[in-house]
Amino acid sequence: MDYSKLKSSKILVTGGAGFIGSNIVSKLLDLGCYVRVIDNLITGKKENIEEFINNPNFEFIEGDIRDYNLCLEVCDNIDYVLHQAALGSVPRSIENPLLSHDINVNGFLNMLYASIQKKVKRFIYASSSSVYGDIQKLPQIENKIGNVLSPYALTKKINELYAILFNKIYSIETIGLRYFNVYGPKQDPKSKYAAVIPLFINNTLNNEQSTIYGDGTNSRDFTYVEDVVNANINACLADSNSSSNVYNIAGGGRTTINELYNKISDIIGLHIESKYEKERSGDIKHSNASIKKAKKKLLYEPSYNIDTGLKKTIEWYKKKTNK
Repeated sequence: MDYSKLKSSKILVTGGAGFIGSNIVSKLLDLGCYVRVIDNLITGKKENIEEFINNPNFEFIEGDIRDYNLCLEVCDNIDYVLHQAALGSVPRSIENPLLSHDINVNGFLNMLYASIQKKVKRFIYASSSSVYGDIQKLPQIENKIGNVLSPYALTKKINELYAILFNKIYSIETIGLRYFNVYGPKQDPKSKYAAVIPLFINNTLNNEQSTIYGDGTNSRDFTYVEDVVNANINACLADSNSSSNVYNIAGGGRTTINELYNKISDIIGLHIESKYEKERSGDIKHSNASIKKAKKKLLYEPSYNIDTGLKKTIEWYKKKTNK
């Protein structure tokens, strides 16, 4: 795709101070876009956007998507909305389902409806592989999902239903991207709800033991963040007949947690015996995406496999640690 077509576009990135959002912002600014970010900094961090603050094409608004009037303001004069704002983590949603619903559903609805009112060209939003729930058949295909296993997964399923419905009612173009276990630079390893890759990397670099939930044979389709960034840009530029749809965005591979831990240990060059605890409620046993639909409609093509992505990620954490 010709990314230069986006030059001078005005793009709103919700959750733009977060891990994925800030990586998207960086790429958009490099492409010559005007980028506005809204983030309440519950999980996002100002340090993730410090490098952009003096860029004349960057605007940061600290605010909450649960405020509908603010959503209307930030959507003013915007071409594309890239909606990344959400309260992530399956365990967190089980601990606090009300907050997860409030941000992930009510906030999403605010942003979607505000985008309609302000005549945004296209609303692109982050969904999740968690919507596949208890489905056993692999690889996972977009039109075959099971029963969701957590409040977080349910919020993402609701997002997809709203987006498809509002496309029919209000004719706004919507594209949902089902992210599969995204990892890479700027992902927080110190949160109580940290994802497995930054957690394993941080622990190993600090010569600390890591915990594996279950027996470690559960598997994931890990996706390097740069591929997710490109998927969002492709979604902006895709033909109109690609809208009102959801797409798997993944690496297209499958790695067990035991294999993942060993790969990280090998790259860092330090092997610390992990400890095992019982499986966590709400976790999917296996995920592996079919990305045929995204390849065809969005021209999505992942550039990183788990090995090349992990090497780049570990390099970043090492540099950050040595600063």
